[in-house]
Amino acid sequence: MEIECCKEFLMDTARTLLTTDSPSGFTANAVAAAEKIAADLGYAARRTNKGGLIIDVPGREHTKKLGLCAHVDTLGLMCRAVTDQGELMITKIGGPILPTLDGEYCRIYTRDGRVYTGTILSLSPAAHVFDDALTRPRDEQNMAVRIDEKVRSAADVAALGIEVGNYVCLDPKTTVTPSGFLKSRFIDDKGSAACLLTLLKLMKDAGTRPRYDTEIHFTVYEEVGHGGATIPAGLDELLAVDMGCVGSDLTCTEYQVSICAKDSAGPYDYEMVCRLVELAKKNGVDYAVDVYPHYSSDVAVAWKAGGDMKAALIGPGVHASHGMERTHFDGMRETIKLIALYLECA
Repeated sequence: MEIECCKEFLMDTARTLLTTDSPSGFTANAVAAAEKIAADLGYAARRTNKGGLIIDVPGREHTKKLGLCAHVDTLGLMCRAVTDQGELMITKIGGPILPTLDGEYCRIYTRDGRVYTGTILSLSPAAHVFDDALTRPRDEQNMAVRIDEKVRSAADVAALGIEVGNYVCLDPKTTVTPSGFLKSRFIDDKGSAACLLTLLKLMKDAGTRPRYDTEIHFTVYEEVGHGGATIPAGLDELLAVDMGCVGSDLTCTEYQVSICAKDSAGPYDYEMVCRLVELAKKNGVDYAVDVYPHYSSDVAVAWKAGGDMKAALIGPGVHASHGMERTHFDGMRETIKLIALYLECA
């Protein structure tokens, strides 16, 4: 596959997904964006009752059914209280690294559809005022959202329609550099979702299909631990496409596809992992094999929910996960290559 010719499509798709706010539980707009891209490419898609998306890709043979999955839900925040001064106290959705959010811009969504902007700040935000501006903890008890409206009290905030339970969505600051880097929050896992949609375009343009009937699942609760619970138990195999980890004693870089042998939930299917490694070796795919000690995926949840499928995990190397993330076109390209080889597209 000539993936280089789809570089612009890949990055534009990633940008579309990344700039569509979708923390877990608030994902309808991101799902709609992915659904439209798939429909424009001519692929049938259907929604799950939980709000996820399944794209059906007919295979050349019908003796097995394979699944691919990526998640379009992200980390985020929610308003848990309003202070007497009109600030929003927060609670985490998923596991954002809160110190990295100090000073970040955000959007607050009300239940009646209004959207306000704000800034996430320490409760000691000014060096000229607070002795502990540098040392105060950056956690849920010591950070709040400053709303960009004239508010001086909780009553002023209520008058805007802002209340407890409203989503606070982070500005991802998505940037594609001339050197091929994709910088943004939430590359985990919208970068991989963009890879899957780009593979659909490549197959359409080349007139190819996977060997076996394939379902592509975009899950919407991965960051809070139950995204994969509704992936059908009857799949023969499931390949999760999520981020590859970079750092510590791991070998993966941002320019490679990572094949995960084991994460915090245990080992992936050994035969399937070996098959992916052999495919990469034989076809010149730049890859690394690693163990992720602080990681889990939709596969673990699908297995715990009773799924009797072989399963494995791959993804482009992503630096600074759950913070200000970065990957490179090379890593996304190698990921697409390996998925196409796994599917035996022809």
